[in-house]
Amino acid sequence: MKPISSRDNPLVKRLRALATSARERRKHGETLLDGAHLLAAALDAGWPLKQLVASEGGAARAEIVALLARAPVALPRVVLPDALFAHVSPVDAPSGVLAVIELPAAPPARALEDSVVVLDGVQDPGNLGTILRTAAAAGVHDALLTEGCAQAWSPRVLRAGMGAHFVLRIHEHADALARLAGFPGPKIATALGTGARVLYDTDLDRPVAWLFGAEGQGLSPALLAAAELRVLIPMAPGIESLNVGAAAAVCLFEQARQRAAWQTSRPPHDD
Repeated sequence: MKPISSRDNPLVKRLRALATSARERRKHGETLLDGAHLLAAALDAGWPLKQLVASEGGAARAEIVALLARAPVALPRVVLPDALFAHVSPVDAPSGVLAVIELPAAPPARALEDSVVVLDGVQDPGNLGTILRTAAAAGVHDALLTEGCAQAWSPRVLRAGMGAHFVLRIHEHADALARLAGFPGPKIATALGTGARVLYDTDLDRPVAWLFGAEGQGLSPALLAAAELRVLIPMAPGIESLNVGAAAAVCLFEQARQRAAWQTSRPPHDD
């Protein structure tokens, strides 16, 4: 691995910019994968990498050594002193390994036929990445992110997503209302108060467009008005609401549970 020790090195400056600035990520068309788990997920998915960066301490760890050995031999690699690696790290606790990747092109805007998650102005990177991870784990393949959401491919969202980005179709800056025109199933929002149906009493064994809003403001009026159903997650007395990431997990896995139950109860196919 090529050693670099100066903060004035152009690569170090670029890594620092990618770690800290959405504008610089858009300018360069690149972002950073942080940590061994995320790098392993990218390698498992066959995701193209542009460069590998390790700290001196990280390059001595068996887990990272094994990951570096899995990467294509021709891939450029550099090693930084631990303090310099911390300077370019996008997180407070440096992981010891980074990878540079290109920002992917937008997925094709084809018709949505199965369940989809719509995230409206979700700004917290941890929440956004967690919901993407939950969606992937629950078998959802498309996520629509409206204007105002955190940048989906920022290092912190990628880290929270833990590899979900490599198996999802993530549609950023989406016109959700236009994309959901003609959707074959109900558009469902979580809600409090009267008029909402209990989540567990709702038929979810069909395509659903799940609408989840920003942490403070909730869904925009237009998307809330487009919801054909509003569901309520029952909670113990004294608890008013759930974090959007937790609410999404409850909803998506209730749908996954219902679909699995239907598959189990379906009579055998007669050939």
